[in-house]
Amino acid sequence: MSARRDIHLVCGGKYHDIDFVRLELLKLLAEDEGFRVTVAADYSDIDALEKADALITYTCELLPSEAEQDALAAYLDSGRRWFALHGTNSRLEYVKGTGWTAPEAPRFMEMLGSQFVAHPEIQPFTVTPSKSHPLVDGIEPFEADDEIYLCRFFGEHECLLETRFSGEAPGFAESDWTHSDHVPVMYLRQWGNGEVLYLNLGHARGRYDMQPLMDEYPDIERGSWKQPAFYELLRRGMRWMVNMEMRDAA
Repeated sequence: MSARRDIHLVCGGKYHDIDFVRLELLKLLAEDEGFRVTVAADYSDIDALEKADALITYTCELLPSEAEQDALAAYLDSGRRWFALHGTNSRLEYVKGTGWTAPEAPRFMEMLGSQFVAHPEIQPFTVTPSKSHPLVDGIEPFEADDEIYLCRFFGEHECLLETRFSGEAPGFAESDWTHSDHVPVMYLRQWGNGEVLYLNLGHARGRYDMQPLMDEYPDIERGSWKQPAFYELLRRGMRWMVNMEMRDAA
């Protein structure tokens, strides 16, 4: 029988099918009978965070307040782990004539280790392990039909998964990425006594998730949620965040 571990899940924000993602993450967490989960749509439940053994987040354009950032910093400084997914590192503003811009949010993004800046149009790309590590050992290169997150980075990282991209990201203020090549997809980052594991895959969008920008989005997008390898990475990340031994690759 697994020992009890209290997990705090923050799942909320804009332009993504948060309901779909929340359900998928809860189903994965339910595979371990020792996981007891609190669920929030933002970072405001500081009490739940303080009591948690582990934190997992899937958000978009959700910037914590200063007090909430204090709580996140204290959480990491205590030696605990944060598994951050997809748009957790995003903060966007639309500027007419310029496109989507990424205003600085230095403290929060420095904790995470990166800030989303742009992505090209959704397209298939190959995700490849960067090194040997229990989080990725046995994961074969796989095709992800997802968003390639192009980011600015802070501090040192241990890159575990990567892809390649050089080109344009239409619609974003920083659209020229022809200088780019190596693009981290998953990395580990030390913060104080704690650690952050960030995996930028996991785009999901339903019919009504672009309101008020448009009444109905033409397609249902499930990105890497169609890939068994992505679910295996999520399972391993969930075990990592509570210091449990990694499972073998599926």
